[in-house]
Amino acid sequence: MIIMNSVSTPSSKIEQEINGSRKLSNYLIGGMLTIGGVGFILASLSSYTGKDLLPLGNPSTLLFVPQGLIMGAYGVIANLLNLYLWYIVYINFGSGFNSFDKNSRTVTIKRKGLFKEIDVKINFDEIKSVKLDISEGFNPRRRIGLVLKGRKKILPLSSSGDLKPLLEVEEEGARLAKFLSVNLEGIK
Repeated sequence: MIIMNSVSTPSSKIEQEINGSRKLSNYLIGGMLTIGGVGFILASLSSYTGKDLLPLGNPSTLLFVPQGLIMGAYGVIANLLNLYLWYIVYINFGSGFNSFDKNSRTVTIKRKGLFKEIDVKINFDEIKSVKLDISEGFNPRRRIGLVLKGRKKILPLSSSGDLKPLLEVEEEGARLAKFLSVNLEGIK
């Protein structure tokens, strides 16, 4: 998503907002983990106490050793994963923005990390090209990155979970390469 800044002239600055982990899929998985984890804990407690704490089935008839213990372990593991996932969603991990400013000739990349914010500033002179990293198949990937001079790895600009249409990714990469006055790599 490209947002032009109204403070400077439209051709001198590009800002891209990057979505983080607050996605529908993370909310659905978090909800399922919560329900499943609490269910396993309640089934384990039901087998220990002999009282049905769940409205479904008869978990009180299970033997505590080994079924109740195993269900309790599954519940603890699910709730630990659950806490991690909800924390990631709460802080909106990976969200941020990219800013390309022709006046100051700098690229600013900001992202929310796990415990601190990531802030990268790059001069236009350090940028070799804009690269499209596209792979299709079972685990498709369509992202845009910067290739820096003297480095082999690319610096990703788009979020990893977004799967935009191929044409949109190519057009966005071409606009960015033209704006930065560098080559566009990765189109076959």
